[in-house]
Amino acid sequence: MIRIHSVQVGTVAPLGPQGVPSAFVKHTAEGRTAVFRHGLDGDEQADLRFHGGTEKAVYGYSLDHYGRWKADFPNHSATLIPGAFGENLTIEGLTETDMCVGDVHRIGTAVLQVCQPRQPCFKLALHFGDKRLPAAMVRSGRCGWYYRVLSEGELGPGYQVELVDRPQPGLPFTRLIEFVNFARSTDAELLALSRLEEVAAGIRRRALDKLAARGIANTSSSSNNCDGSA
Repeated sequence: MIRIHSVQVGTVAPLGPQGVPSAFVKHTAEGRTAVFRHGLDGDEQADLRFHGGTEKAVYGYSLDHYGRWKADFPNHSATLIPGAFGENLTIEGLTETDMCVGDVHRIGTAVLQVCQPRQPCFKLALHFGDKRLPAAMVRSGRCGWYYRVLSEGELGPGYQVELVDRPQPGLPFTRLIEFVNFARSTDAELLALSRLEEVAAGIRRRALDKLAARGIANTSSSSNNCDGSA
């Protein structure tokens, strides 16, 4: 069974030696938590240029990855606990390789859609005091995923994650990770990404820019219909 292991939210506080404002550090939310269009009740973001928004509303991460992280970075074993990567939902039994782009999950009374992978920033390194972590996350593909909220509701630990729709069964989520983190894509994949409303708007714009750089026009008008930040 795929289920929520734990739910985490955070408030803005100084992070690292320089005291960078960040809500990266999360605390466990007990019981049920309300899910709103812009995220979980009680969860904050310090820099809305790069974090939060409708297309980074809820950050999901696989509980299954933590064992591998502890093996790779044994010096951080004590702090590699659910929520350590700043995720809102630590999910048991689900990884990036199990998903397709745009998968729709019902969790409790909320309905969420997978719309983009995480791109780790310097705050991950600040949290652990280890500059190796962001690059290691990118290389491993164990980056987690962002949800947009299709229907507000409530969720909590132990709640089942139910796949209710898979609009793009031919597009594994791992291919989107390849595009976002490594810029690996064929012309056909770029064309498909630029037209998929299930994908975050920022990623669609990047696909359009790459197509333009390759001298390929995309006349689809649907690529600008989704708001939100990426």
